[in-house]
Amino acid sequence: PPQLPRWKRSRRELLQCLERFLRALVTGEPLSAPPAAEQGGWERFLACCRGQGLLAPQERRGCPETPAATPGPLYLVLDDNFYYQSMRYEVYQLARKYSLSFCQLFLDCPLECCLQRNRLRSHPLPDQTICLMARKIEMPDLKKNAWERNSLILKSFDGALEDDEQIISLLATALENPVKQNEENPEQKKADRAICAASTVHQADQVCRRIISQAMKDAKDKKSLPSEMKSLAEELNKLKAEFLEDLRQGNNLKSQTCIQHQYSDPATSVTSSFQHEATDVVNKYIFK
Repeated sequence: PPQLPRWKRSRRELLQCLERFLRALVTGEPLSAPPAAEQGGWERFLACCRGQGLLAPQERRGCPETPAATPGPLYLVLDDNFYYQSMRYEVYQLARKYSLSFCQLFLDCPLECCLQRNRLRSHPLPDQTICLMARKIEMPDLKKNAWERNSLILKSFDGALEDDEQIISLLATALENPVKQNEENPEQKKADRAICAASTVHQADQVCRRIISQAMKDAKDKKSLPSEMKSLAEELNKLKAEFLEDLRQGNNLKSQTCIQHQYSDPATSVTSSFQHEATDVVNKYIFK
């Protein structure tokens, strides 16, 4: 199956480390590394927790670590772009799984302001990266998504006292209303599936495009005629459209498990099948 990009693997690994911390926090059990986590990533996570005073002092070197007791509420801040709703929903799922509070603070900033700020950074990103992010980012939809109701959208200019008060109020409201494990809403479940499906289709489309590009290169290397190349491209793109439409309609069985299993990757199943059939199509032209 196609490998996930490095940033997606890192993101997934961080969520797995976070879940281990939450589990230890709720149950009082010692911390243990996720099965699939790289040792370096887990050690960086633990070092960050130690730096924030989140871990209890070890009685002796090598002892299992446990979360430290706190005199008041413990707030974990995930500072990231979270530009797709599906990315934020993964964090909400963790809160629901362990009956914890969840809230979102969305900083709304005009594109020009983002570009100006980026250019002042010590290691600025390319302008096109900022523009792409601005096009992709999905603001919280408080009316459509019940799970996003504890959200605050602020204009990202100079912070004001009123902003501080709103943030404190948001945190207090979330703390008083932890997410319940059995909290079910048919309409929300339908919306959740739509978010999951959209993200899955996007992932599958990107991988399928790369598979087609490689297939066309292979055919060109085999000295296929221009007319054959054209027919091959049409057939592969038609095949891709059929696969993505099946995924969109939920005909792919694995896509139904996306909401229940936050770390499953339905796009991998689809693209793996597409890779197999695309290879058969290419071979039909190359070895005819």
